Formats: sequence, structure tokens, C-alpha cells
Amino acid sequence: MKSDISRWKRVIGKGLCSQTDGRQTAEVAIAFNVPNRMLDLGRPEYVRVA
Repeated sequence: MKSDISRWKRVIGKGLCSQTDGRQTAEVAIAFNVPNRMLDLGRPEYVRVA
């Protein structure tokens, strides 16, 4: 959990750059997707062998 917060802070920085509500909403959506995408790329895929 602590590493997730660290990734979030690195992506979003100290605050939002956009000034309007619509752009801030898009900026937050992108910032949330970046750490999730990083985790998806590094997560191993397991295949059950029977």
C-alpha cells in the first residue's frame, strides 16, 4: 500500500496542473490509471497446470 501511495505522488506531483474542473477530472483519471497500468505490466500471469 505504501508503494502505491509513493507511485501516486510521483505521477500526480504536488498538485493538479489544470485550472478547470473538466481538465482536473481528466488529469486525475489519467493519474489513477498510470500506477494501475504499471502494476498490470509487472504482474506475472499464472497458468494452472493439471
